[in-house]
Amino acid sequence: MSLYKKGGCLKNICSYIVVMSRFLNTVIVFLMLSTNAYSAAGAQPDGGSEGNVSKYEKGHKLVLSAKYLEKKADKFFKKGNTKKAEKNLAKAKVKYEKAFKLFLQSNKEEPNNPDTLNYLGFSSRKLGNFVEAEKYYLSGLTLKPNHNRINQYLGELYLNTNRKDKAIDQLEILKSCNCKEYGQLSDLIEGKLVSKY
Repeated sequence: MSLYKKGGCLKNICSYIVVMSRFLNTVIVFLMLSTNAYSAAGAQPDGGSEGNVSKYEKGHKLVLSAKYLEKKADKFFKKGNTKKAEKNLAKAKVKYEKAFKLFLQSNKEEPNNPDTLNYLGFSSRKLGNFVEAEKYYLSGLTLKPNHNRINQYLGELYLNTNRKDKAIDQLEILKSCNCKEYGQLSDLIEGKLVSKY
C-alpha cells in the first residue's frame, strides 16, 4: 500500500508544492508588473524625474498641473475664498515659470518643434508676456501652418490684446479642421465663453 492511497504524507506534500508554486508565480508576476508600473510612472507631478523623461514632457506635466491649480482657484473664487484662490494661482504661476524654462531647454535641444513653440507661447501668455507669446506662436505656424492648437491659442491671444479681427482670421484658418479648437475659439469670439488667459 502506498502513502498516497492512505491519504498520508505524500498527498499533503504534493498539495503543498502545488500551492507554493502558484503562490510564487503570483508573487513573481506581481513584482514584474509593479516594477514596470513604477518605471512607467517615473515622472513627478512637479516636473521632477526618476528616469529619462524629456524636458518637453516635464514641461507638459507642469502645464497640466498649473491648469489644475487654476481650476481649483476658479472654484475657490466662486465660493468667495479669495485667499485660497490666490494661493493656487501663485502656485500655478511658479509651475508656468518652471515649464517655460524647460520648454526653452527643449527648444535648444530640438529646435523647430511646433509643439514646443506652442508651449513656449502658451506659458509666456499665461505669465502675461503677450509679445513674446505671439513670437513663439508665429514661429510655430511658420513650421506648421495648420497646427490647430497654435491657431486657437494665437486667436485667444489676439482677443486678449483687443485684436478681434486677427482672432477671426485664426478662426477662419481652423474652419475646415472639424476640431474642438475651432469651436472653442468661435465661442470665445462670440462671447459665449470667457478666456482664462
